[in-house]
Amino acid sequence: MKDYYQILGVAKTASEEDIKKAYRKLAHQHHPDKAGGDEKKFKEINEAYQVLSDRTKRAQYDRFGTAEPGAGFGGAQWNGANVNWGGMGFDPSQFGDMGDFGDIFETIFEGMGGVPRKKTYEKGSDLEVREEITLEEAFRGVVKTLRFRTFTACAKCGGKGAEPGSTFEKCAACDGQGQVREQRRTFFGSFSQVRVCAKCHGSGEVPQKPCTVCRGAGRIEADREAKIEILPGIEDGQLIKLQGMGEAGERGTSAGDLYIRVRVKPHATFERRGADLVVTRELPLVDVMLGRTISVPSVSGGTLQVEIPPHFNLKDLLRVPREGMPRFGSSHIGAPASHRGDLLVNFIVKAPKRPGAKAKKLLEELEKEL
Repeated sequence: MKDYYQILGVAKTASEEDIKKAYRKLAHQHHPDKAGGDEKKFKEINEAYQVLSDRTKRAQYDRFGTAEPGAGFGGAQWNGANVNWGGMGFDPSQFGDMGDFGDIFETIFEGMGGVPRKKTYEKGSDLEVREEITLEEAFRGVVKTLRFRTFTACAKCGGKGAEPGSTFEKCAACDGQGQVREQRRTFFGSFSQVRVCAKCHGSGEVPQKPCTVCRGAGRIEADREAKIEILPGIEDGQLIKLQGMGEAGERGTSAGDLYIRVRVKPHATFERRGADLVVTRELPLVDVMLGRTISVPSVSGGTLQVEIPPHFNLKDLLRVPREGMPRFGSSHIGAPASHRGDLLVNFIVKAPKRPGAKAKKLLEELEKEL
């Protein structure tokens, strides 16, 4: 029995995301079109991924050690509601709501003397990439060009899988039906099983001359570019979706989607809190006493002149309205005031040097006035 978890190098408790990452890494490493690629290993990796990436197949594999329909149940008959093993009936309805267990039975007995779900070529997988931007780019918005490697439609055959000028013909393995019937024998008896044709993947036809570039798959691994517009105010960790820009499907089937996870770099001056920005300003005590205007940096690139209100507690943050980040979705920086966060100034009061006799006398006189 093949150990699919071992083939992908993941634990049995691995998440769907862990399985997908392991598959992409190994598929890229062993792809037959790459130097040093291994076609046999590549097919084995694909087989493991097809099982472990499908929740129903994975559940069946974990229970019975195989994802083959009907595995572990010989001499069984399935009529869509009840199962009968050698005359011993089993009615799932007697056990109430069995949740996913009912779906597992439907998969296991799919095709036993009946018609299986029609399977065609695989749809392209969704992809996720990361793009890092600066806080200033998040403030203004920016257009980025992404470059990544994935499966793309074969340019030679247009994604069809056949040599240009060649047509498709009826699959000889299934006689164009897209499915084949097999007789299986087990310890409990034998049963007839209908399975999707492995040669044509359920389509019922194959190319007369498979494309020499993609070997009939309709797609090849290649570098790809995509442009994205990142709107002002986007926050760290947010996702942008580009429909149909993910992995190309087999033989012209639909492509997956591309998800871009945006990372905003930490800033040396500003700390971000949603749409608000926090800046720390060192403040001489003399400036406070004399009521001087304080200069603070702005994320837009300039400086702001800020006055400290009378009786203001310097332990608090001084709020400068509408000088923070645009709220995500604002189309431009000059959006209405309600679409901007605030700038919060955190003051650190700097104590003066030990005063001389003259300064001390002045401070004593000032104390009498306060």
